[in-house]
Amino acid sequence: MQLRSLDVKRPRRTRARGATQRPDRRQLFGRFWRTASGFWTGQSRREAWFLTLTLLAIILCQLFVQIRLNIWNRDIFDALDKRDFEAVAWVALLFVPLALAAVVFNVASVWGRLTTQRAWRAWMTDHQVDAWLKNGRYYQLNFVKGEHQNPEFRIADDTRIATESPVDFAFGVTTAVLTAITFISVLWAVGGTLDAEWKGYQIAIPGYLVLVAILYSLVSTTAMVFIGRRFVEVAERKNQAEAEFRYAATRLRENGESIALLGGEPEERSGLSIALGHVIMQWRALCGQYLRTTVVSYGNFVLAPVIPLLLCAPKYLASTMSLGEVMQASTAFVTVQQSFNWLVENYPNLANWTASANRVAGLLVSLERLQLAEQPGIGHIHRSEKDEKAALELHRLSVNLDDGTAVVRETQVEINPGEKVLVVGESGAGKSTLIRAIAGLWPWGDGEIAIRRGSRLFFMPQRPYVPIGTLKHAVAYPNPTDSLDDREVEQALADAGLSHLVDRIHDKGVPWDRTLSGGEQQRLTFAQLFIQKPDIIVMDEATSALDPETQARLLRRVSERLPRAAVISVGHRPELEAFHNRRLVLARRKDGARLVADEALPPTSFALRRALALLFRRHRLPQDQEDEI
Repeated sequence: MQLRSLDVKRPRRTRARGATQRPDRRQLFGRFWRTASGFWTGQSRREAWFLTLTLLAIILCQLFVQIRLNIWNRDIFDALDKRDFEAVAWVALLFVPLALAAVVFNVASVWGRLTTQRAWRAWMTDHQVDAWLKNGRYYQLNFVKGEHQNPEFRIADDTRIATESPVDFAFGVTTAVLTAITFISVLWAVGGTLDAEWKGYQIAIPGYLVLVAILYSLVSTTAMVFIGRRFVEVAERKNQAEAEFRYAATRLRENGESIALLGGEPEERSGLSIALGHVIMQWRALCGQYLRTTVVSYGNFVLAPVIPLLLCAPKYLASTMSLGEVMQASTAFVTVQQSFNWLVENYPNLANWTASANRVAGLLVSLERLQLAEQPGIGHIHRSEKDEKAALELHRLSVNLDDGTAVVRETQVEINPGEKVLVVGESGAGKSTLIRAIAGLWPWGDGEIAIRRGSRLFFMPQRPYVPIGTLKHAVAYPNPTDSLDDREVEQALADAGLSHLVDRIHDKGVPWDRTLSGGEQQRLTFAQLFIQKPDIIVMDEATSALDPETQARLLRRVSERLPRAAVISVGHRPELEAFHNRRLVLARRKDGARLVADEALPPTSFALRRALALLFRRHRLPQDQEDEI
């Protein structure tokens, strides 16, 4: 292994120019639609367009039934006004098929909307999950700026709202536009012209009901837009507060053991109270918005049916309009008014949807930034595979934060198969960041990381991940459970010092992440390592929860089972030197941490420390426990 220069600086959370600028809502809204429209242009376009055209056909059928019901309304009142029993009976009989048709098409509209919402949500969620999980972006989001807090809440709840509401809105807007056009003609024909006299002049107002309906709708819509102009902003803050409260509760559950052992319940309760108080405060602000919009919406509900009756009353009293025509005009007026005032009735839902769409777009923007960071170029680490003798090479590698702050500067490192390199230094010197870059979890920087072609890399974190399922599934992870037979799993567990769990590899319903201790979870990672048999092993304090004897046995077994594997590890324990043949030492300086030593460890160090460890262990453990680990 060769090293030219390594310059490490402590991470400083400085912000690059423009980094604090948040995209405005119009940009986020457009970003959401650029992705969401892929449902109609991608591989799912056949299903999407079939559902869309089906919904349009259902709207037209519903409109036809609505027109027939409007005419039926006129006929029934005319028949009642004339006290014509036969006409009333005949018209009443016609209501049966109209009612059945209305029910059928309304049921069909519910099916069409829910099916479209379900299909679109599935597509949109899959798209986000794929982008979120690819190349460790779910992990990298923790280190970049942007509007992507609580991504799991955005993918689940916000995506649901962002895909359900547009279908309802599109259905409602299309219905409202077609209905308004159709019933305006009805209003014009039935209402006719209003003749009035003002200061001795005769005034004729053609289509006066249409004019009143439009003016009334403009007034109510303008009032709603003015009153609810802050609805989107308030709804966004409410959604974020809900996500933070849910995250705090989830974090409490996941870390229950540590909190219980430390007696941290009062502090956690205080934190939850603060988060809940923030939620209630945002809901209070949202309640104020609802109160103001309710004044307009409910006032509209009360006034709309009365206005056409008052406008038609003079014509009815003058016998120029029948009772049936009055009721037909009243129904048509309300229908037109409702169509024009669709925004009035749906503004709160529209605002909530816009807030959710913006939150989804914020996550998409951050994921897009991470995707760009994976592409070779200035500011991005290039990864490649080469036909070289070395297992791993770092060519002029620099590691930065996402805002450009340098963590590691140009370095040239070569690690050969079987070589074991230990990176040591004070906390905060950049060791873990360098390891993450080597493991492929950190894309920001410059230079190249070259891996021997066909080599497999295995990363061992300080806090292991134990997947849900059987113990066999945990050992096989990330491969399918059926890819291993029981003997392989049992041998790997025995090699990792977990022989006492061999009989439980098929136990179901066991929460292994909470059942196993921290040390057992780290040993489980070694069992996975023995199964995977990688060519390059990257350890980030992967033995921190183990006692020195267990650590020694496991690292020795790694050398025995995988003698040709290159190992790069971070650790603070001096005992680790016995199992490495090179050491990089990082030390702090006034201008930042620097590499102060790149030295080979004495070849006798390993044998000597191993003999001392065995001697010390035999004095402490009976012989029959010697091979337990």
